[in-house]
Amino acid sequence: MTELRQDPAPGHLVNLRDVATADEGLRPGVLLRSDAPRRGDAPPPGVVWPPRTVLDLRDLAEKRFEHPLAGTARVVDLPLLDGATTAGVMVPAMIPGLGELYLQILDGVGAARLVEAVGWVAAGHGPVLVHCTAGKDRTGVTVALVLALLGLPRQRIVADYEQTASNMPGVLARASATARLPEPDRHLLAALPPELLTAPGWAIETVLDRLEAHDGGAAGWFLARGGDVSTLDVLRSRLLVG
Repeated sequence: MTELRQDPAPGHLVNLRDVATADEGLRPGVLLRSDAPRRGDAPPPGVVWPPRTVLDLRDLAEKRFEHPLAGTARVVDLPLLDGATTAGVMVPAMIPGLGELYLQILDGVGAARLVEAVGWVAAGHGPVLVHCTAGKDRTGVTVALVLALLGLPRQRIVADYEQTASNMPGVLARASATARLPEPDRHLLAALPPELLTAPGWAIETVLDRLEAHDGGAAGWFLARGGDVSTLDVLRSRLLVG
C-alpha cells in the first residue's frame, strides 16, 4: 500500500459550498461539497465547519497525503472510479468525455458506492462533506443524485453543478498538491477534452436524463441498486426544510 504523508501547506478550499445554496427548500449545515482538503486549510467563512463525516470519492492512487480531516471527522473511502485513475500519469487519449465518464459511474462499480454515499448522507450527525479531487465530476454526480432523490427541479441541480466552472483555475492550482498529479502543463491541458476543465451543464444533465429514464425515476434507480425506502425517508427528513 502506498504510504501517505502529511501535507504541511495551508490554504483554503476553492470549490467548497453548502449544497443548501442550491435551493431554499434545503436545510443548511447538512451536506457540503468541495475539492480535496489540505492540512492547514483555513475554516471557510459562512459554512458550518468542520464536517463530522467525510465521503472521499478518490482512488487511493490519487491520494498524496493522509486525509487532513481524519482527526476530527469519520472519513469514508468510496472510490467511485474503482482504481481507474493512474498515479502521476494522465493519458488524454484514454480519458472519456464527461457524459461518458458520468454514465460509467452510474452504470458500473460506482453505482453501489453512490448508493452507499446516499446512506451516509442520510445517517449523518452533523455536516457531511462529499469531495473528490476537484469537487466537480464524482462529487457532481453524487450531489446530483442526492438532489434528484430529494425532488429538486432539474434547473436547480444543473445550476449547482455549474458553479464549479468559475473555481476551476484554483482547483487546478491545488490539484498538483492534493493529488498525485504533475504540475499543470499547458500542452497536457490543451490535449484534454475541454469539458474536463470546466463544468458544462449538459454533462450533469446526462446523469439526470439517465435517472429520469429509469422506471420510478431517481428513486427507482436507487432502489434497483440496493437502496431502500427507509433511507430515502431519512434523507428527505434530514435535508428538506418543513
